[in-house]
Amino acid sequence: MTIDEIKELIQVVRDTGIAELEVQRGDNRVRIKSATGTQDVTASAAPAPVTQYVTNGALSATAAPEPALAAKKEDDRNIVVKSPIVGTYYDAPTPGAPAFVKPGDRVEAKTVLCIIESMKLMNEIEAEIRGIVVAKHLENGRPVEYGESLFTIQPL
Repeated sequence: MTIDEIKELIQVVRDTGIAELEVQRGDNRVRIKSATGTQDVTASAAPAPVTQYVTNGALSATAAPEPALAAKKEDDRNIVVKSPIVGTYYDAPTPGAPAFVKPGDRVEAKTVLCIIESMKLMNEIEAEIRGIVVAKHLENGRPVEYGESLFTIQPL
């Protein structure tokens, strides 16, 4: 892995706000951690078990062992649920069915909030906390990017 590739990975961590990224190519492995609340990023080589994902046959990478949903504090108590993957956002299990949740609904941990279709797989996105859905940020059928806001939940 070249220094330019490592610099590019560091920039990805900064741009997306993810906490940690680990990449492995053959015997080479790099882990990049973002310091909490700052833009400082460190890179280090460390052996660790790795779950590999291949994108277009190229780079194998993993996100840190974090929850599936990135949660960000907003307005002190509210939690913003962000997309863990790129895909198409669906707010109901089938066309014409009622939405999984809407603003004002109470949710428990493990309540399905939506589905994101990625590579022909339907991925259920679940709430990680008990609370009230304050806002829904996307329209049904819209493409969604990694880290894009899906819902805002006020914890109970």
